[in-house]
Amino acid sequence: MNIKQYLDSTYLKTASQAGLSEADNSVVVKNAIEEAIAEGFKLIMIRPEYVSLAKKMIMEANSTVLVGTVIDFPEGKSDLETKIKEANEAIENGADDLDFVCNYEAFKNGDLALVKNEILIGTQIGLAHNKTIKWIIETAALTDKEIIQLSALIKNVVISNFKEENYSSVFVKSSTGFFKTENDLPNGATVPVIIIMLENASPLPVKAAGGVRSYEDAIEMIRLGVKRIGTSAAKAIANGENTPNQY
Repeated sequence: MNIKQYLDSTYLKTASQAGLSEADNSVVVKNAIEEAIAEGFKLIMIRPEYVSLAKKMIMEANSTVLVGTVIDFPEGKSDLETKIKEANEAIENGADDLDFVCNYEAFKNGDLALVKNEILIGTQIGLAHNKTIKWIIETAALTDKEIIQLSALIKNVVISNFKEENYSSVFVKSSTGFFKTENDLPNGATVPVIIIMLENASPLPVKAAGGVRSYEDAIEMIRLGVKRIGTSAAKAIANGENTPNQY
């Protein structure tokens, strides 16, 4: 098994979150892109403002690493117009994968029409440009019942509106990695949560993100059936090292 082809190597901190200057944070991003190229990871996941840089570096290196970015990150509360604008800009800049944050607060509040519409429109935009789309449901903010319902909602929108050949390009993803839990509880990809997602999102693929901290964790997720793993410690995981990293 080539575990690196499951890994979306991720760096999504702003300069202020990282405690760095904008210039120094840009260096961290560039280093992350270079590492993804050198290690041959599936994808480098960075913020939208760095997509063009990543695409340029990857093309110059003749690498097959994909470029992913996040849309309406990390809370997912923006209106549909904002989500669409961000998605179109990311596509224009060369992003291969669009990881949308689903408006899970609207879902929790019962506004299913809003959620269904953003899933439909966001997926349409991505698929029209041959992109991979991932819907982040922020599992730590949901009950098990809500994880079941939201995973199924996304699945049903996709099955009702798109061809079977497109299903593999629309993921349900566990976490942003930025949700603050009480008492430092897990904020994403626990085994029970991933099992629930796999059972209720199928035939859509699942991406595990938030809390995959070791090679053993990653292998367990792959054996369960996930197709992608988001982590800010991809190299350490691929090398069999444990990491305390949260994402």
